[in-house]
Amino acid sequence: MRNSIQKIQNFKLQHKKITALTAYDYSTAKYIDEAGVDIILVGDSLSQVVLGLENTTDISMDEMLIFTRAVSRGVKNALLVADMPFMSFQEDIKNTAKNACKLIKAGANAVKMEGSSDFIIDSIKHLSQIGIPVMGHLGFTPLSINSLGGHRIQGKDASRTVEILNQAKRLEEAGCFAIVLELMPDKSAQYITQRINIPTIGIGAGVDCDGQILVSDDILGKYDRFKPKFARQYVSLKDIILNAAKQYCVDVENASFPNVSESFELEYKEVCELENHK
Repeated sequence: MRNSIQKIQNFKLQHKKITALTAYDYSTAKYIDEAGVDIILVGDSLSQVVLGLENTTDISMDEMLIFTRAVSRGVKNALLVADMPFMSFQEDIKNTAKNACKLIKAGANAVKMEGSSDFIIDSIKHLSQIGIPVMGHLGFTPLSINSLGGHRIQGKDASRTVEILNQAKRLEEAGCFAIVLELMPDKSAQYITQRINIPTIGIGAGVDCDGQILVSDDILGKYDRFKPKFARQYVSLKDIILNAAKQYCVDVENASFPNVSESFELEYKEVCELENHK
């Protein structure tokens, strides 16, 4: 039975840290789920770590649906959240609701939207009213990377931190069940976390958020184009994959693969018939 919105929100009241990771395929989602992660996010970061694109703004709605379906087949316990990709929620509320519904039908339990503009607030209210849970996202918002001028830390002073707090309160009032806080000083994130009633999920925002989320390819050491300062690598799948592929090449080239146990045998009488066949 999958985690509910209420269960995730109760973690804040119980002072239990929330664990969250991204997943983009069936098998990874299955293993992360079995490990006991509370929330699995089909993040638009897959545009970079899976599809090799330059920015998260490059992924389409159709692509997000494909990966959400794949991940949902591997998840049985975690709350599954899907990112709403660039331009899937910026045009009008009707189109936003249509796209959110597609992600829910693809297997997500909730969607995530970046920002806190008046339009976003109205969209969150509408989605909440029609039964689609929404996770917010403040601080550094990747879909706004062009207007933010790159990967810049947000909330770097008191006034900006209060501004983000006010945004968080607006998201809470609109119906968000949780908010991702990305790339901000730990004390700024702590200040916000202590002043809203819904959980905060930090990524590069210090230890005092109600939970943490990271890109799975970062903790697994699989994506090497860029390594964020805040991402802890637990294993190097890059090295494991490289070494396995190199050994495979060696085994094929020296004819040690496949061996007898990895091959299918033809019955002896059939071998004889083949040898006598002209």
